[in-house]
Order: sequence, then C-alpha cells, then structure tokens
Amino acid sequence: MTGSQRLPLLFLDVDGPLIPFGADPGRYPTFAPAERTLHGADVNPLLSRIDPAHGARLAALPCELVWATTWMDDANTCVAPVLGLPPLAVVAWPEPSDADAEDDGREGLHWKTRPLVALAAGRPFVWIDDELTDRDRTWVGAHHPGRALLLRVDARVGLTDVDYAACDAWLRREGDRPA
Repeated sequence: MTGSQRLPLLFLDVDGPLIPFGADPGRYPTFAPAERTLHGADVNPLLSRIDPAHGARLAALPCELVWATTWMDDANTCVAPVLGLPPLAVVAWPEPSDADAEDDGREGLHWKTRPLVALAAGRPFVWIDDELTDRDRTWVGAHHPGRALLLRVDARVGLTDVDYAACDAWLRREGDRPA
C-alpha cells in the first residue's frame, strides 16, 4: 500500500491500557502466568495482569499497530508473546535535551504528543494511553492534518469493550479505509 491507501496507525501504550494499575491490587484478575509464555528469572510479575484476549482484539482492528510505550523493544519481547502478537514497530522516543530539563516547552502537553504527531506524518491515527488530556487533543487537532482519535483509558481498568468499540468504529468510518 502507498500514500493515502495505507492503514491508519494505532499507537498503543502498555502500562494502563494493557497492564491495569492504581487500584487495590486484589481487584485485578490474573491470567496465565507469564512464565508459561516467557522464560527467565526476570519476568515482570505485572505481566500476569495482561488479558491475552487483547491480542486477538487488537489484531482484528483495521490498522497498523505500533508500540508507543516506555517499554520500548521490551514490549516485543515481553508483552507481544503474552498477547500472541508478532513483533510490532516501536516508537523510538527522542532523548530529552538539557533545555527540556529546565523548561520542557511542552505547554502542558504529554511528552509523547509531538513525537507521535511527527511519526504519523499526516496519516490517520489512534493513540491509546492512560495519560491523555484535552490539551493533547487540542494540540493534535491544530498540528495534525489527518484524522486522529486520542483515547484515554482508565489505568485502573485497562482497555474495555467500550474502548474497542470506539476504536473499531473510528477506524472503519467510511471514506477513511483503503480501497
């Protein structure tokens, strides 16, 4: 596929959307132990909070999945196998500069906002994260020429049926699908 015929991007965070956190730990269901999918002494115990069913649901969406997480390449080695997903593209976050430490210049934006808009380069995209704000939505609307859906997920719950329905409906909206 080329140009406007390429699928929309879906930028996916891990902590919050796939690994719920922030509520009473006894509230979270646990799934097949990560050790069944991954081997090694350094397996993150939070991986057992990932519902493997997310993998099939994400794969069914008409988009190009991209990890947009501080897990970086570890998302492919630790999270993708739990979900049954192949390795995905990973956003390479820019290194913070000395100027960023003094005055981050983000004007209240999430630190991922500008890099994701730059990476999208005009392509339609969905961004699923637990830290999105209206400020990010406004900035993306003013600086991204394509369509964008910024979907804030409740970190205490993670991705829900309602979130998947919203993504699917947005991605399948007439006129935005490849021919």
